[in-house]
Amino acid sequence: MNTLRTAPSERFARAQRLHHEGSTAEARDLYEQIIGVQPDHCGALNALGVLSAQGRDPRQACVYFERAIAAEPDNPDAYCNRGLALKQLREFEAALASFEQAIALNGDDAVLHFNRAEIYRDLYKTEQALEGYDRALAINPNFVQAYFRRGSLLQIASRYPEAIASYDLVLNLQPEHADAHINRAFSLFLLRRYEEALLEYDKTLAMRPAVPYIHCYRGNVLKELNRREEAIASYDRAIALDPNFAEAYGNRAIALYDLGLVEEALASYGRAIEIRPNYAEAYFNRAYVLRSIKRFDEAAADYRRAAQLAPNTDFLPGARLEVALQTCDWLEFDALLAQITGGIESGSLVSHPFNVIGLVNSPSLQQQAARLWLRRNCPPDDSLGPIARRTPSTKLRIGYFSPDFRDHPTSRLIADLIETHDRARFEVTGFAFGPGSDDDARRRLVAAFDEFIDIDGQSNREVALLSRDLKIDIAVDLGGYTHNGRVGIYALRAAPLQVSYLGYLSTLGADYIDYIVADRIVMPAENEAFFNEKVIYLPDTFQVNDRKRQIADRIFTRAELGLPAVGFVFCCFNSSYKILPETFASWMRILNRVPLSVLLLISGDPALETNLRAYAARHRIDPRRIVFADRLSPPDYLARYRSADLFLDTLPYNAGATASDALWAGLPVLTLAGQSFAGRIGASLLTAVGLPDLITTTRDAYEDLAVALASDPLRLRQIRTKLRDSLQGSPLFETERFTRNLEAAFIAMQARQDAGLPPAHLRV
Repeated sequence: MNTLRTAPSERFARAQRLHHEGSTAEARDLYEQIIGVQPDHCGALNALGVLSAQGRDPRQACVYFERAIAAEPDNPDAYCNRGLALKQLREFEAALASFEQAIALNGDDAVLHFNRAEIYRDLYKTEQALEGYDRALAINPNFVQAYFRRGSLLQIASRYPEAIASYDLVLNLQPEHADAHINRAFSLFLLRRYEEALLEYDKTLAMRPAVPYIHCYRGNVLKELNRREEAIASYDRAIALDPNFAEAYGNRAIALYDLGLVEEALASYGRAIEIRPNYAEAYFNRAYVLRSIKRFDEAAADYRRAAQLAPNTDFLPGARLEVALQTCDWLEFDALLAQITGGIESGSLVSHPFNVIGLVNSPSLQQQAARLWLRRNCPPDDSLGPIARRTPSTKLRIGYFSPDFRDHPTSRLIADLIETHDRARFEVTGFAFGPGSDDDARRRLVAAFDEFIDIDGQSNREVALLSRDLKIDIAVDLGGYTHNGRVGIYALRAAPLQVSYLGYLSTLGADYIDYIVADRIVMPAENEAFFNEKVIYLPDTFQVNDRKRQIADRIFTRAELGLPAVGFVFCCFNSSYKILPETFASWMRILNRVPLSVLLLISGDPALETNLRAYAARHRIDPRRIVFADRLSPPDYLARYRSADLFLDTLPYNAGATASDALWAGLPVLTLAGQSFAGRIGASLLTAVGLPDLITTTRDAYEDLAVALASDPLRLRQIRTKLRDSLQGSPLFETERFTRNLEAAFIAMQARQDAGLPPAHLRV
């Protein structure tokens, strides 16, 4: 605060000197002596107000400032100081009026404009505050604090490039301004300019090496760059400086988990929560780790605790419902589903988009969920600039990107495709990220690709640059928003053409994904409006298969599988998250109508079996009629299908690879077709294999056909015979035919690219 310039007097001058030197008690005595003699001494009154404000008594300060103003109504300093005292009292409107009066008296004072801008900031009037900072800077172009506060306000408003420009002006005037370096680094981080942010944090640490949170933020940058060991070292340094730094423990846990150090990650989360018991984010993130190692009950408990502490946590309702579905715990299903669908409709961040595919039979809601996720996590990033136009070559370079090049359904489906590509016309490169492995599926793919590159330790930017350096013409994303997917690679434009295929069966909501591979059944023409991508329509089916899969010769006895000696066997080997209450209720009605029948499901968490048997009992079905099968090696798993009579599909997320497995093993699949891509997979596969009669479109028809087939052995035997006879010639299992169709799609989209035409829906 400023003291007033008044007519000099020896006593007042001495009081000011004492005040300046910090002898405030003596100064106060002298000021009070002055106003005892001269009650309207403006300078002494103002100085007493300043002392009161410094003594944390802004209310008394205002009394003195009012008296000073009454004594000298045209002095701007008293209005300024009163405004500052009112700001301390959080009486912002009154403070603003006081600064307006000061500016009316002295409009060329940069500090007055700065202080008024600070009040506008407190009132959340961003544009007026920025205008005030700009006015102060127009008067005083060297006003460092105005540049800094302007930058911090722009940062709060998510206007990061402008904030950085403002911090640059601070640093031009004061290169060692550590706070400007810190804030500049954070804005760069939020812009995903991680390499620049790292350099900025390094500069800051050279000035402030012992500040824990700077080491923590530096770790966050390294984590985003996939330099996880270095990130952990930064977090460890932060913790060494502050052993109770909960956020450092929480972020360290994320890096540990990304390195596959699950128990260490859980311990780090535990320490974070021990330090800060109300740390909602740590509960949320620990739940994710627990879910990944199938400790579903513990994960659900952590999600519940996060919901108690911070009910508006982004994506929490979807995460809670997803983990509950792993054990078919439907206690809060309706409430959480309503929260998710309502939230998506209102534009809220309530669920990961992959969860939404399995919950709603609505392409529109799925698209909205994807767009919301993308806007937050992987918006378009043009920092690498456009890809230079390429000279057409004799071979198209195709890059397949996947987190699942291991023993995983995606790899089991595409291995034959990679092996079958025409090497005279195509060069294929595999880009692997996510968990590593040394299993048969991985080794087969490594041998099949022309080049196989493990990019797990590289940042999205590094991967995009690598893809560009390799002159990949078409980048095929096999992961999407599934676990470990890295859509951010394509946000940077890894190739001139980018295609979504197989791994994520809905729109990614991204304009930088040019195409999605589909067929006329999974993608009715009216659904094109719900996809940001243009559609490549393959002629038979969108799903590739491996014609080389081996089925074990083993013949399972019913006793081995826990099945009764007699009775019809329905089965569904889909993941438990696809089994929604409505589907299970439908199955129970089918069992009720088919005496002695049983339902064979894949075993999972003990809670899954307990819950489903309890739900069966509620439907008045003997819980023993729900039988759970163990997980087996792929050949034995395929052989086990021979022990079932009919596969019952799920909705809104149909079986994909699982349905193909059943058909390959000779087991008919009964499907209920929905509205979305994922809800029409079964219809696509059955059409391709020549069994369209097993496609239903209403739940009543689905149940009636299941009962009819179970009650008519001859009809079912004829279907099985037709399936067996059509397998070798079916488009579903003719990998070479599929590969030629997909290659024709690649050639067609590249031809448009070469002609300078934008992506368009294409039919092969």
